[in-house]
Amino acid sequence: MCLSTKVFQATPLLSNSDLEELVALLKEGSVAAIPTETVYGLAGELFNEAALQKIFRAKGRPADNPLIAHIGSMGDLGGLSEGPSKLFYRLADRFWPGPLTLIAARSKRVPDIAAGCLPTVAVRMPSHPCALQILKRFGPLAAPSANLSGRPSPTAAAHVLEDFEGVIPLVVDGGAALFGLESTVINTVGDIPVLLRPGAISREAIEEFLGMRLSSPEKGSEGASPGMKYRHYAPKAKVILVESEKELAALLKEGAYVPDHLTAQTLYAELRMADLLQKSLIAIHVDAAMRLDEALMNRLEKASENYHHILDLP
Repeated sequence: MCLSTKVFQATPLLSNSDLEELVALLKEGSVAAIPTETVYGLAGELFNEAALQKIFRAKGRPADNPLIAHIGSMGDLGGLSEGPSKLFYRLADRFWPGPLTLIAARSKRVPDIAAGCLPTVAVRMPSHPCALQILKRFGPLAAPSANLSGRPSPTAAAHVLEDFEGVIPLVVDGGAALFGLESTVINTVGDIPVLLRPGAISREAIEEFLGMRLSSPEKGSEGASPGMKYRHYAPKAKVILVESEKELAALLKEGAYVPDHLTAQTLYAELRMADLLQKSLIAIHVDAAMRLDEALMNRLEKASENYHHILDLP
């Protein structure tokens, strides 16, 4: 625990003095919340096991849930992976910086704790100007979402403070996250790319670029990517999905919190708002447009009580 949590403003970049204070803090093995274009990340030095342990402890994160390595330049890859595939470089060249995480064979330098003891490493280069500023100055950082494990991810600095005020020493406020959902994760080890987690870059955009279909994860591979193995993104309130306006109106009369015009960008903020209002139930109307958003439906599956029932899925 720390006595207070500092908040630095990034508009859109950190001042030189704030940047140097943040870098010094990270070099000491501490952690800090930083903005990215997807969600805020709880950042610590990738090659410092003590710093990584602080991330896991602060979040209450299961030890076998791998972290994503964030880099500021392609030159950082050498310390992370011994020979990324041609597919890796092709996707990185097209979508980086941006909300795409690529899985590659990891180097021995990457600590087991960062990779969940897997032979692979997850890497991405964020496009948020402040995140890039920090990474270019400091080097590779592990940065899972800056929330308590299982809770809705933070898309604003205020969300980070809800979970970590007085727990972590520093939060960098870079404004509202542009996408509001975590990055897409693609496994590039092997000949066929595998979509491990849908995200801000759609399956269709990647398949169109590659000229080939993305494969689905095999059974038993749930631990290969963050966000696959455990319940995620859930508020304290119970989340129920409904199919009709009539059902929605009935639950609204019973006091349920009903988000208006829910999108991928607003999902986590709405889930957190329900908790702030101390609502015990959140009712979400799943319309035709939402069903077409694979990433949004993936997050609703993780957060809701009746996803498989309402959508008639196995």
